[in-house]
Amino acid sequence: MKKLMLITASALLVLSCKDFKMLKQEKTASREQQIIDSMKLAMEKQRVIDSMQQVKEEPSKEVVVVNNKETVTQTQATPQKKKMSGAVKGALIGAGVGAVTGAVVSEKKGQGALIGGVAGAAVGAGTGTVLDDRKKN
Repeated sequence: MKKLMLITASALLVLSCKDFKMLKQEKTASREQQIIDSMKLAMEKQRVIDSMQQVKEEPSKEVVVVNNKETVTQTQATPQKKKMSGAVKGALIGAGVGAVTGAVVSEKKGQGALIGGVAGAAVGAGTGTVLDDRKKN
């Protein structure tokens, strides 16, 4: 009887250890995926910033008009795009950071990301508006 109990206990111990190893591997894979996602988000933000700076640095175009042996040089400025307000920038950044944070912290990833994104957008928009007001004054 003692041998049967010992065999049963050791079988349960072996089976329970396998679940912990699998759970640890899943957590590690999840963390790695979160790191990859945050790196992709940071690269996308940098790409947007770089493209905005590139548009800002484009030189104006020069047009030469020839009329009756007279050369007239006119400079024609490139039409500038409307800049994003601080509120919009803050809302975008806040939504991204809030969604990532909400997904990481919450057990329900989708719901956490949604709530975090909305809260982050609200806080970011408010902060951007305050910063815009300070720049104007």
